[in-house]
Amino acid sequence: MQPAPSTSLTPSHITLPNLPAPWPTLLDFFEQRFPFIERAIWQHRLEAGKITDELGNIITTDTPFRPHARLRYFREVAYEHPIPFREQILFQNDSILVADKPHFLPVTPGGSYVNECLLHRLKRSTGLEHLVPAHRLDRETAGLVLFTVDKKQRQPWFDLFRHGAISKSYEAIAATPAGSKQREWLVESRIERGEPWIRFRNTVGEINARSRIRIVESKGSLSRFELQPITGKTHQLRLHMGLIGAYIIGDRFYPDYQPPTDPPSYDNPLQLLAKRLAFTDPVSGQVHQFESRLQLNW
Repeated sequence: MQPAPSTSLTPSHITLPNLPAPWPTLLDFFEQRFPFIERAIWQHRLEAGKITDELGNIITTDTPFRPHARLRYFREVAYEHPIPFREQILFQNDSILVADKPHFLPVTPGGSYVNECLLHRLKRSTGLEHLVPAHRLDRETAGLVLFTVDKKQRQPWFDLFRHGAISKSYEAIAATPAGSKQREWLVESRIERGEPWIRFRNTVGEINARSRIRIVESKGSLSRFELQPITGKTHQLRLHMGLIGAYIIGDRFYPDYQPPTDPPSYDNPLQLLAKRLAFTDPVSGQVHQFESRLQLNW
């Protein structure tokens, strides 16, 4: 029996791009921008009054595209498969909550998941309606995620990540680079969006991504790596591991793209773990260090 249709418990927002209006209506924009959702589904949502603008006006099938408009909607999916892995709260006070996220669980609604995400699970289990993640973590990656609790004190935490005032360390299991005795790397590249749009690529141009990579130990053709991202580009660690010839075990994006399945195959998770976070609390001045309790297949 298939799960029941699922609607997000909290609203999502999208700001329309600052582009000339090649789309006669917002319905045309939605159809082109979100090709995996049929036009008839967008039309049904608009006719049901499920999308509004920044002033609360209901968007209809005739509403024209307007650059910079901010739209509010509740994400919906026809079926949402339960993810059979549980998160764990490692720390909580009046300012922050730190959770250990399992593989396959998105941090926020995305793709075919709306309520099966870390944010909504934590809201349900804690009753904290104002939780907001302070940083990103891919759905395929496991490990530490920090949330802000107090909506009046979010900015200092966002600034902590934006200014690189927090130490982040990852662990990965990957192929040992062939033909090299090197054990440490500083990898620098320019990362831009690739094809399909959910992938990224290293390309020529001004450097915008930096990572430190170190082999901790090796067993045959595999090694356990410590990864320290200096910048925070999407898929940065996966791409930089590829540059040294050490693609991460279980990666369905790189080097070759494997289209996602729904539900995913749970027997080969990406062997990438957000292992440690260390920082000084920007509100209290207290020094914090957290380490994930999850383990990779080593």
